[in-house]
Amino acid sequence: MYIAIAGNIGSGKTSLTEILSGHYGAKAYYEDIDNPYIADFYEDMSRWSFNFQMFFLGSRINQTLQMLSESTGHVVQDRTIHEDAHIFAGNLHQMGLMSSRDYGTYMKIFTLATDLVPSPDILIYLKASVPTLVRQILKRGREYEKNIDLEYLERLNNRYNEWIASYKGKLLTINIDEVDFVGNPDMVKAIIDHLEELNASTGRERLLFNPAK
Repeated sequence: MYIAIAGNIGSGKTSLTEILSGHYGAKAYYEDIDNPYIADFYEDMSRWSFNFQMFFLGSRINQTLQMLSESTGHVVQDRTIHEDAHIFAGNLHQMGLMSSRDYGTYMKIFTLATDLVPSPDILIYLKASVPTLVRQILKRGREYEKNIDLEYLERLNNRYNEWIASYKGKLLTINIDEVDFVGNPDMVKAIIDHLEELNASTGRERLLFNPAK
C-alpha cells in the first residue's frame, strides 16, 4: 500500500509518517527540509521562489525514482510532488512572487516529471486552521519559520482545500484542530482502521476521519 500524506506547513505530516511507517513496517520517505535556499526564501520570497521550488521539485523526482526502485512493500510518503506544483509554486505565482516565465519553466518540468510518479493508493489530508499551524510551527522551533507570514499560510490553506475538493482517488481527511494523533494512541488506532476500510473498499473514495468510529 502506498500512502501519501498531504498538508500545509506545520500540519503534522512528518509525525504521522513516522507513526504509520512504524505500524506497517513501511519504508518512509520524508520531505527534504535541507533546502539550501530556505532561509533566503523566507527573507525575500520574490528573489528566491524559483530556486526554492526547483530544489524541492528535483528532490521529489529523485525521491520518487528511489521509491520505484527500492520499495516492494508498504510505502508512506511525507508530501507529494503535486503539492509542490499546485499548492506552493502556484501560490507564489498567484501572489506575484514567481514570474510567469519562471512559473512556466517550472510547470514544464513538473509535467514531464508526473509521468514518472505513481498515484497513491490512499492520500491522507491533514487539514488545520492557521492558529493550529502556527502553534505547531512554533513548537518545532525552526529559526527560519519564526516569522512566517500568516496570510501566506492562509493562502496555502485555500489552495489545499481547492486541490482536495477536486482530488480523484481514495482520500482520508483528518481535522488537526480536533485530532491529536501524537498524544493519543486511540486516535492512531482509529486512523489505521479508516485506512484499512478505504484500502479494502472498491467504491468508497473519500472518508472524513471520525475518531468515534
